[in-house]
Amino acid sequence: MLGLILSVLRSSDLWAATLQFAALLLLPALGGVISERSGITNIAMEGMMLTGACAGVMVARATNNVLLGVVGAIVAATLISLIHALVSINFKANQVVSGIAINLFALGLTNYIVFIQTAGQGVPSLNDSLRLPQVSLGPLSNIPFIGPVFLQQNIIFYVAVVILFATQFLLFHTNFGLRIRAVGEHPHAADTAGVNVRLMRYICVGASGAFAGLAGAYLSLGIAGVFTSNMTAGTGFIALAAMIFGKWTPWGTAGACIVFGLGEALVSRLQGPGIDPNLLSTLPYILTLFALVGLVGRTIPPAADGVPYEPGTE
Repeated sequence: MLGLILSVLRSSDLWAATLQFAALLLLPALGGVISERSGITNIAMEGMMLTGACAGVMVARATNNVLLGVVGAIVAATLISLIHALVSINFKANQVVSGIAINLFALGLTNYIVFIQTAGQGVPSLNDSLRLPQVSLGPLSNIPFIGPVFLQQNIIFYVAVVILFATQFLLFHTNFGLRIRAVGEHPHAADTAGVNVRLMRYICVGASGAFAGLAGAYLSLGIAGVFTSNMTAGTGFIALAAMIFGKWTPWGTAGACIVFGLGEALVSRLQGPGIDPNLLSTLPYILTLFALVGLVGRTIPPAADGVPYEPGTE
C-alpha cells in the first residue's frame, strides 16, 4: 500500500489531474469570495455550475460553436445568480434558504431540459470540435514532469489562473475592491460615503454566477465532453468549503482548491487490491468536512456576510 502511494505521488499524471480539478473548484470559489466579501452568502454555486454545464452543451450543440457554448454557460449561470441576488437583496430572504432553493431548482431544470431536448435518450458525447481545447506550449510541454503538469492543461485552466491574479488585484489594490469589502464589512458606513450598496452586491453576485458558469462550461465542454444529470456531484459545495478554508481570500482559496484537487485526483489512482473504491470516493468529502469542522471556528467571515441591508438603520 505504501509503495502504491509513493508511486502515485511521484506521477506527473496525478499532479496534472490535481491542477485540473483545482481549477474547476477555483472558479466558483473565487466567485464565492467576491459575493461574500460584498455581504451576500452564496451556497448556490452548485446550482449555478450545473446550469452553466447544461447550457454550455446545449448552446454548443445548437450553434456548432464551442465558444458560443461557453458564452451561453456564463449567461445562463449569471441569470440564475441574479435570482439569488434579487431574493437576497430586494426581498431580504434568508440567503442560505435561497441558495438551497436555487440548487434544487437547477437540478430539476437541467434534468427537464435534457429530457425535452433529447426525448429522454440523454445527451450524446461531444465531438472534438465542440470541446474546449488542451493547450500545448510547443517544445516546453515536453519538459519532464513540468511539461505534463503545467504546460498541457485545458485552456480554461490558464483562464482560471488569470482570474485568480485579477481577483486578488481587484479586491486589495483597487478602489472598486475597497468598495466591495466596505459593503461586506460595514454597509452603512459605505452608504454614507456614497457607495451604492445594493448595486455593488448585485454586481458581485452576478460575477459569482459568471465564474460558476465558466466552471460549468469547463466541466461539460472541457473535462467530460458531455452533460449528464447532476454531473457537478457536489463540486460547488467543495468550492464553498475551499473558500472558507481559504478565509475568504483569493490566494488562500487557491491553496485550498489544490488540497481538495489532490484528494479528488487520488481517488482514481489509489484503487487496487484490498482497497475499497467506494471508500476512496469519499476522500474529497472527508477533506471538506475536516476543513469545515476544523477551521470554520477559527475563521472570521466579512462582518455583514448574510445580513440583509436596511438603509437608515444600524
